[in-house]
Amino acid sequence: MHSVCCIKQVPDTAEVKIDPETNTLIRAGVESISNPYDIVALEGAVRLREQYGGKVTAICMGPPQGESSLREALSLGADEAILLSDRAFAGADTLATSYTLSKAIEKLGRELPVDLVLCGKQAIDGDTAQTGPGIATRLGLAQFTYVIEIDWIDMEKRRIQVKRRVSGGTEILLGPLPALLTVELELAVPRRASLPALIASLRAPVATWNAEDIEASPQMLGIKGSPTWVRAISSPPAREGGPKFDAGEGVEKAVSQCLDVLMDEKGFLSKLLKKWEA
Repeated sequence: MHSVCCIKQVPDTAEVKIDPETNTLIRAGVESISNPYDIVALEGAVRLREQYGGKVTAICMGPPQGESSLREALSLGADEAILLSDRAFAGADTLATSYTLSKAIEKLGRELPVDLVLCGKQAIDGDTAQTGPGIATRLGLAQFTYVIEIDWIDMEKRRIQVKRRVSGGTEILLGPLPALLTVELELAVPRRASLPALIASLRAPVATWNAEDIEASPQMLGIKGSPTWVRAISSPPAREGGPKFDAGEGVEKAVSQCLDVLMDEKGFLSKLLKKWEA
């Protein structure tokens, strides 16, 4: 079984800065990490290989520094790592990103058919959860989103069963292979890389593919292929604190003031009465 895991290198969300002119993330000088959801997806792919055999290929689209995330993937069990890096990819929205990744997966599939594509549910910098479904749509794959468990895979019948999170519960889905999964953090706990694996990952080759290598149309890449434009970005207004009651002048007075505020709150009394009636 050949599994392809898409990994995005993201800025540490505590360090995110926005360019006020382009409304894009400023990555220069900001520490980058592998998207946590994608690392869980990689762990899921490695566990499937351990159970069913096969190969795990990790791909990452981004600048040259993305190689560090791919070496992390190699240390965690990936068999091959490919960096998609080209100036033409810069500024891509989720539509252009899914196109680029799908072209790379098509190229991989010509060398060895791809049975499963795994992505994190979302990236922690954009939180759109659109890239995975976009890849599935472009490649014509069955897609299973918000997956929390892979029940089984039947390679002979080319079927897969997964459990996914839905509002208010879970859902069990059965579908065909090849397929694409977007996974939740509950899918697996990522392993720790062993020292030999870390050393091997530093020595392993990481291939770099550009737009020409994946036979991509220039009009579908980067900013040219991105119909989504951010018109403005602003920080939400700071939350003002609620009323405060000083018990220094007496606890009873503070409690009385608190009750007065609550009783003036629209709907509070009716909700309290309904709770008591229940």
